[in-house]
Order: sequence, then structure tokens, then C-alpha cells
Amino acid sequence: MWRSLRPIGRSDASGGYRRFAWTGVDAECRLWFQAQAEARGLDYEVDRNGNQWAWLGDPSRGDAVVTGSHLDSVPDGGAFDGPLGVVSAFAALDELRSRKVAFTRPLAITNFGDEEGARFGLACVGSRLTAGKLTVEAAQRLTDADGVTLPQAMEAAGYDPESIGPDPERLARVGAFVELHVEQGRALDLSGDPVGIASAIWPHGRWRFDFRGEANHAGTTRLVDRRDPMLTYAETVLAARREAELAGAVATFGKISVEPNGVNAIPSLVRGWLDSRAADQSTLDTVVTGIEKAAREYADRHGIDLDVVRESFTPVVEFEHALRDELGTILGGATDRSIPVLGTGAGHDAGILSESIPTAMLFVRNPTGVSHSPAEFAAEDDCVAGVTALADVLEGLACR
Repeated sequence: MWRSLRPIGRSDASGGYRRFAWTGVDAECRLWFQAQAEARGLDYEVDRNGNQWAWLGDPSRGDAVVTGSHLDSVPDGGAFDGPLGVVSAFAALDELRSRKVAFTRPLAITNFGDEEGARFGLACVGSRLTAGKLTVEAAQRLTDADGVTLPQAMEAAGYDPESIGPDPERLARVGAFVELHVEQGRALDLSGDPVGIASAIWPHGRWRFDFRGEANHAGTTRLVDRRDPMLTYAETVLAARREAELAGAVATFGKISVEPNGVNAIPSLVRGWLDSRAADQSTLDTVVTGIEKAAREYADRHGIDLDVVRESFTPVVEFEHALRDELGTILGGATDRSIPVLGTGAGHDAGILSESIPTAMLFVRNPTGVSHSPAEFAAEDDCVAGVTALADVLEGLACR
């Protein structure tokens, strides 16, 4: 499975992946998922929001155990973020069948669409729509860098954009959702454990900072006469690092847009996107408030106009304790050792769905801690340990 999925959307130049929602590459990933489902005799379907499902058993029972993740990527992302959860889900089903277990609950494997938000700027679009956390009107306004709207992209890919929206009937089919994911950090590497259980997802959000100055000639405009928004942006980036370090949080300006974007032109507009995350809401508020305060002070000093817009926000997500503890009991009994429980600063579909259905997450060790990069990695032995752990969990939940 890994060999067949690996080439899809891979850049020869960077070694990373460019699997963006509703593109030709995304269609190849979807065909791969469908082929894996049909090869196992599973009932395949696509829901109203473009999420893919592969069913074993009768979903109308309403107590299904579901696992899976996503197949899309960030720009030049790694091979494991998302795909490891989908590949491991199919592999875990193969393992359960080899054990000749008897399923007492329906089982499903899913691929949620547009989890990374690389094309339209909003993460977890497929699961947000399904859970009613993204309105149809807001989804219809999402636009990519080329001005293509989400409905236009879906229609071009052969899907009906008129059908998108909350899907409570589908969520009512699910009794538990368990998402396996490569760890996006080094906690398991430091503890020496191949697999861990998620406790919570840090609160996190994205803010857009628009710095407006005055375009002018880079060669003829005196420094004292300039209203250069790039200076204010640069100082704000440094302020974000300071505020994050002081609070024990993270803050990153990872995307920038410049107008008129000429080598010999002073910019008129610098637009930067801030991603910030912290272990609790109070700390996150302190960090973002500090960054905005510093940005406004720099802007006033340089004669720059500043607008700050919060584009998305997800509060802290505590995974259901009963399900989390059940995973610990299942895996502890299988391995005869305690399984580490750790928080994460990364968002996931499991977090989006947590208010609607019981959810939990498993992490597989990442020896470098690198993620959203071609250097993202998990050793084969650890991936196998993840499949075994997921199979044990699914057996414990769906084969009682």
C-alpha cells in the first residue's frame, strides 16, 4: 500500500508532497482509497462533503467504530502526516481478519477531505462541514490563490457543491472515531515508546496581519521618507518569537503576500499570516495580544496602517476521557506496560469531531520530530507497532 501511494503528488524537486484539495492529484489519492476499499470487499461511498468512507457491516446500526485520517498535504509536506493513518487503518483491518475475529459492531475507514487547508486557507474543511462547524455560506466563500472558489473546485472535480453542509445523520452512525497519526514532535522518541495516546489538542488559531504602507522606488526614495510595511512586518515576526518564548507557547508567521512584489519597489502591502498555539486558552490569548500590541507600536512608529483579522480558531480539545482510558487499558493489557499520554499542538479531524462523537487518537513515534516537511519520518518497525496497536484497539472496541 505504501509503495502504491508514495508517488502520488510527490515533487521531484523537493521530495515533498503537493496533494491539494479538489485537484488532479487529490483525485488520484481518492481513486487509491476507493481501490483499497473495493479490494477488501468494503462498501464504498462518498458523503455530501466529499469525505470517503469504506464500510464493513451495517452502518445504520449507529454504533460503528471508525478509523482513518486524511490524504491531502501542506505544500511540500511529508509522506506520513495523514496517509499513515489511512494506510494503517486498512492494514489494521487486514490484521484483524488474519486473527479471524468476529465483529460485533460495524467498522469503517475514512479519508476526510481538505484537512490541511493548503488550497483554501482553512483546515479540516471536510470534517468541519460534516460537524456543522463551518457554515455552507462560509464554505462557499472560500477561495484559493487563483480566485477559484470551493464550489467551483468541487464541481470541476466532478462533485456536487450544492450538497455540502452538516451531516448529523452520518455522525449518528458513529459510536467511536480513533485516528492514528505520526507524532508531530519528539515526546515518544524521548520516552522510548513507539506508540502513545493523545490527551488533548492545544487551542490554536490563524490571524491575518495586513500592513499597509506606500509603494515607492527602492533606488530613489530616501530611507527617512519611506513608509515601508516590510519593516513593520519583520519586527512583528521577531516579536512573535519573543512572546512565544516568554509564554512557553509557539507562534509562527509562515505565509506572506507582498504587493506589488517587485525587487526594486518598496511594498504598499505586506500581508502575513500568524499561526499560534498554546497549552491553554489564557496563554494563547496572552501571546496573540502581545504580538498585536507590538505590531501596532511598530506600525505607528513607521506610519503604517495595520488591520488584524482572526481567520480561524479552535479551542482546546479534550478527547473523551472514557474512550481515552479504554484505549490505555486495551493497549496496556496487550503490551504489559503503561502507554504514554501526551498533548499536541497540531489540529486534527478527530479534534473537530470530538464535540459530536467520542474520539481518540494514537500517535506513532517520529524520531526527528519534524513534520510538514519532506524530512518527516517514522521507522518501519514503529509503523508496524502502530498498526498492531490500532488493530488491538479496534478489536477491543468492535469485536467484543
